[in-house]
Amino acid sequence: MFDASIITKKVRLGLCLASLLFGGMTAISANAQTAVPNQLKVGLEVAYPPFESYEGDKIVGFDPELTMMLARAMKLQPTFVDTKFASLILGLGAGQHDAVISGLYITTERLAVADAVPYAKSGALILASKDGVMPKSENDLCGLKVGLQAGTSWVKKLKDLSTDYCAPKGKPAVDVHEFPTAPEVLQALLSKNIQAQIEVAAVAKAFAEKSRGRVVISSPSQIYMQTLGVFVKKGNVALKQAFEAGMVAIKKSGEYDALIKKYDLGAVDIK
Repeated sequence: MFDASIITKKVRLGLCLASLLFGGMTAISANAQTAVPNQLKVGLEVAYPPFESYEGDKIVGFDPELTMMLARAMKLQPTFVDTKFASLILGLGAGQHDAVISGLYITTERLAVADAVPYAKSGALILASKDGVMPKSENDLCGLKVGLQAGTSWVKKLKDLSTDYCAPKGKPAVDVHEFPTAPEVLQALLSKNIQAQIEVAAVAKAFAEKSRGRVVISSPSQIYMQTLGVFVKKGNVALKQAFEAGMVAIKKSGEYDALIKKYDLGAVDIK
């Protein structure tokens, strides 16, 4: 005689095994997002106010605040790794950190070696000595000594400017000087070893204020508007998707818009 209860029990057992199997796979996938399960190690250069700087022994600024919001939404415990700017993206491949959240623009060159999630928009401003030349736009930089942090996207832009604008106009090339950190560029400007500095708008404003009038913003509007991004190791799809979901969550909660307003940055389209 046909016993339906036996089939029912087998079906239930199969469903339980499937649930355990796929549940286990989900857990493994979630833990595989980061090097240490449930932890999020973020690389950033802590010499870049207002994006990140030290306040005593605490790291403060836009990027740490954004990281805390995202980590909470992703249910991960964040830690910060103070890393030299030039080593931030390299550190992803070396496993020194799981992500980079450090005021980095999303560029073609960086996307060749890492994946990115947009989180804000910002252009650059030109800083100059109060009693020096006052370049109003990038086109006024021909023939000037311009300081930049090594590894920034503006190095190539200024070289292109020299080739595509300065030379055809019969003007000398931009004399580009690279420094290890943004504060070192500022010191070079203060000591008049360079004539201008290009920096992310929010950072430029902080530097001008810090200089107590010795350095001013000479450009009336932002130049080279670009998108800032959270960077993860190339191919780490799970972590990239987790960041994207985290951005959606903090946008929905209102935290994102409040943070963008607090630091006077441009918002990105979050879907």
